[in-house]
Amino acid sequence: MQRRNSCNARGIDVSRYQGKIDWKAVKADGISFAFIKASQGQRYVDPTFTTNAKGARAAGVLLGAYHFVDAISVEAAKAEARHFAEVLGQVGGGKSLDLPPVMDFENNPGNLSKTLISAVALAFLLELERLTGRKPIIYTGNAFAANFNASLGGYPLWIARYSDTRVPSDTVTWKRWDIWQYSDSGKVAGIKGNVDMNEYDGTTDELRERFTKRPEQTATVTSGSFVVNGKQVGKTLLFSGRTYVPLRSLANALGLSYHWDNARNEAHLNGAKLQTVQLVEGTAYVQLRPIADAYGAVVSWDQKNKIATLTKGEK
Repeated sequence: MQRRNSCNARGIDVSRYQGKIDWKAVKADGISFAFIKASQGQRYVDPTFTTNAKGARAAGVLLGAYHFVDAISVEAAKAEARHFAEVLGQVGGGKSLDLPPVMDFENNPGNLSKTLISAVALAFLLELERLTGRKPIIYTGNAFAANFNASLGGYPLWIARYSDTRVPSDTVTWKRWDIWQYSDSGKVAGIKGNVDMNEYDGTTDELRERFTKRPEQTATVTSGSFVVNGKQVGKTLLFSGRTYVPLRSLANALGLSYHWDNARNEAHLNGAKLQTVQLVEGTAYVQLRPIADAYGAVVSWDQKNKIATLTKGEK
């Protein structure tokens, strides 16, 4: 995996073990983001969660939260996800966080197989996303990451490897990290004792843009239809007067290849990166007219019925 970069955003993760935190001092010491322990298992709630969340928000530190997984079955994993979502409700819910909620899955007390580890993880993640409306982040250790199969590769990776020289190891599922927990013995103003240190693979602005940007809800048409050669193939959304359609539907309609990079929230069409993309409920939407024009298709918009129609080969 990649090395650290001096331009990357710096962050911490905390729990009750850090005691009382002076969040203004933390922010002033160059910390851009923080993940705060919220819960563990099906019942435990970190007693400092709400206090830390309020303090981080007030100081302007980008806020995330994590849950430590104890589950050894799919049903238990779903129950833990429900517990985590309920605890997040104490600070406004998952959608109110600056950063996605995190599944902390780093050990195997039940001696599960790799297949079952991945099944438990996926059950937790899907249930949490259903309840919070946010695609979670996976936190795990450098060695434990090898237990997760390719079904989890679309989730951002927060990986722990405590080293100044050795980067986290490549796995079948991940070749890059999004967040690297590189030390468990950091020193930060406002915190007595040691604290976990983290680095995001990008600047603070890039971190904020990736995870906190929200679609312009007041300008969104959610009931529109996307029609190709007389057949409805998807939904249209309207952002600031511009029509967006699902990347997959448009690519299929034009006979083009497409790729969505979950790790970087980037859309590619025929190998080219698209600059304007809206991610809504896990679906990538791209601007219809410029792409249609580029590939010789004609677009019409029925304002009354909110129908965007694309006809191929008539330009």
